[in-house]
Order: sequence, then C-alpha cells, then structure tokens
Amino acid sequence: MTISQLSVSGGALATTARGDDEGPLLICSPGIGDSRDAFDPLAGILASSGYRVVSIDLRGHGESDTGFAAYGDEATADDLLRAIDVLGGGPAVLVGASLSAASATIAAGREPGRVAGLILIGPFLRNGGSPVMRGLLRLALKRPWGPAVWRTYAAGLWPGLGEDAVDRAAETTRNLREPGRWEAFERTARSDHRVVSPWIPRVTAPSLVVMGDADPDWKDPLAEAEWVCDQLGSQLFMVKGAGHAPMLEKPDEVAGAVLSFLREIRHG
Repeated sequence: MTISQLSVSGGALATTARGDDEGPLLICSPGIGDSRDAFDPLAGILASSGYRVVSIDLRGHGESDTGFAAYGDEATADDLLRAIDVLGGGPAVLVGASLSAASATIAAGREPGRVAGLILIGPFLRNGGSPVMRGLLRLALKRPWGPAVWRTYAAGLWPGLGEDAVDRAAETTRNLREPGRWEAFERTARSDHRVVSPWIPRVTAPSLVVMGDADPDWKDPLAEAEWVCDQLGSQLFMVKGAGHAPMLEKPDEVAGAVLSFLREIRHG
C-alpha cells in the first residue's frame, strides 16, 4: 500500500494505491462527507485479484487540501481525468460512490476513450428530493449546528455496519471539523446534479450500478438504480441490508459482482 498526493488544479488530493503497478487500473472516489478509506475493504480484495486500485479523497475531504476554487461534480470529474493521466493515461475503470458516481459519468462522457468502465455505487446522477428539501438540507448544514446534524444523519447512512456506523459518523465529523474542511464540505453539498444529464448520452463505457436496498438517501433505492441502469444501459447489483456505502458495508458481496463485471469488460 502506497499513500501519496495527486497534484490537481488548485491543490493536492490524498491517494492510496494498492496492487501491482502493471495491473488494470481502477480509480475509486468516495461520496460527500466520506473519505477514501471507505474503499479499503473492497480495494484490498481487488488488489489481491491482480488489479491496481487507487483511492482518492475528494477536494477538502480526508487528507486532501482545502481552499479549492471549485468543488462538486464537475471539479471531481476533472480530478478523475487528471488521475488517469498521472497514473498512466488509461483507459481506466472509474469507481464512483454517490456524488463521485456523477463525476465518473461526466468524465466518461467527456473522454470516452480514457474510461474502460464505470462502477457506480449509490449513484446520484440526478437530484434527489424537492428543491425545498435540498434548500432545507443546505440550511441544516450551516455552522454552528451543521456538524452535529451531519453526525446524526451520517450515523444512519450505513446500516450494514451495525453499531460501527455511529463510530464512523463521529470519525468523519471530526475530520470535517478540521480547518477549512467544513467550508469545502458545504460547497460540495451545494452540487446540482443536473450537470450530469448532458453527458449521459456520450458515455460509451460499460457500467455496473451497485445499490444498497436500505440506502436512506432514496425513497425507493431499487427504482433509482433501475432509472440509472436505463439511462446508461448498466448492469445492476442490489446489496441486501446495505445503505449508502455497500463497498464498505458488504465488501465481499460487492467484490464478487465487481470482479465478475471486470472480467466481462476485459475479455468481452
């Protein structure tokens, strides 16, 4: 395992690399409020299967720099494409969770020749809820009450972790309280996923949607997953008992589906 920094426009992002440098490249990016270690269990399994797996913190999250001029879907898409360049030019498989699934889709639409496949975990390819509810959420995340709200909300995001979900919520909240990080988090939370729509028809890479059937971010997780699959022609893998981070909650189950998908796209 190698921990390093990826230089991008406006700063640097923390990365963790596993596996053989000569193996097929997978680039993993987590959801808002989370950090790259959410991929650790899955990345370990994939690396042991011969893949080169690089996990990257979002701007302002985890151990990445703060103070970027831009955050959100399009900025993260820029970072994913930059990572492909730095790590060998691709084509690479992009593994995006939540907001990062939107970014991976944008990247694949912009540069189809550099993306070999998409694995979209709990994807936000469109806005959830009404504009009023999204506005209330942004208000709820304002300081001074915002970190406490996030900690309570995050504790319910990962039911597959059981009691460990509370500890992870506390851990992510501590990270977001570090200087500059809450502002980055708030700005990322203002992302409007409507920016994804124009890129969807341009995606040519095969894709796999992984959705927890207990994902609290969607009223009907299966219906949302099926909508994404219809847009992209994706395969679908539903994970029973998992919430918004099935790669962390049920890594063995997710790894089985991911490895099957990767074998398909490698060997046609």
